[in-house]
Amino acid sequence: MSTVLPPLRALQAFDAFGRNGTVHAAARSLGVTPGAVSQQLRLLEEHVGLSLLSREGRRVTLTPVARVYHELISQGFDRMTRAQEFVTAQRVSEDLTINGLPTLIQKWLNPIMYRFQAGAPETTLRIVATHGETEPQWMDLTLRLTYGQAAARYPHSRVLFTDMCFPACSPAFKAAHPEAQTNEGLARLPLIDIDWGMDESVAPRWSDWFVAQKTPLAGPLKTAAVYSLSSLALEAAVSGQGVVLAQAAFAGPDLESGRLVRLSDQVLPMPEAYYICWGLTTMTHKPARDFLNWVLAESKAKREGKQKQS
Repeated sequence: MSTVLPPLRALQAFDAFGRNGTVHAAARSLGVTPGAVSQQLRLLEEHVGLSLLSREGRRVTLTPVARVYHELISQGFDRMTRAQEFVTAQRVSEDLTINGLPTLIQKWLNPIMYRFQAGAPETTLRIVATHGETEPQWMDLTLRLTYGQAAARYPHSRVLFTDMCFPACSPAFKAAHPEAQTNEGLARLPLIDIDWGMDESVAPRWSDWFVAQKTPLAGPLKTAAVYSLSSLALEAAVSGQGVVLAQAAFAGPDLESGRLVRLSDQVLPMPEAYYICWGLTTMTHKPARDFLNWVLAESKAKREGKQKQS
């Protein structure tokens, strides 16, 4: 196999095919004809000296080797896209990007964002909700809201707050299952779980709740469903699927509206804190300084343990 890089057009066609799944969809994403995509895919196969596509009738898929190759290639294109976003951001010096974990952005930051915008109408905010951590060297006009040890990758960070968890469910579920108000009864009910995609020791789990409550378990816990986002887990609880280990920072609006009810006055502290992070040059920009001061003031009560007990 040649170690010389293939033509960029061939790699673009391969990346588009891998992302979209068909030649026609890849062609639409690139603004070219399906024939042009097919030609570039053949050129790439010739260059690497391997069959990258498996053809069964009219169906074309990536071979196992090609799937690994595509994963590596797509990472490169993702980094180029993010590099272009960084360069583009430099053209509008007053634009500020707030990059954060999806549920933290949706459930905590977004409901209070209007207060910052009222005080800084000249600042244009770009809100990006993603689990992917930002490259520190690309954070000139970007601040990252993240959790736990992920903050250590950035040159600068400050604690926002350490959250608390407690069981919550829909009013209808509570009415149908009054035993949910005791830990012994709760352990027998369908529990909604969250896959944090990280080390179990830094993610709050139902097993941690029962250990903290000194509740012996007669058998394995019954999992109703596992969600990749806390916001989806909360919605599942609202719809009556079971009981969720809700975070105080995220569940407030649902508790206040009555969509969820809290089942215990006890709380389980999160293993780690939420942070706001920034790069080496970020604070040279006034909009970034203004946002940092504002968000630290907004989170002060939670940071000092004075959050309202819903």
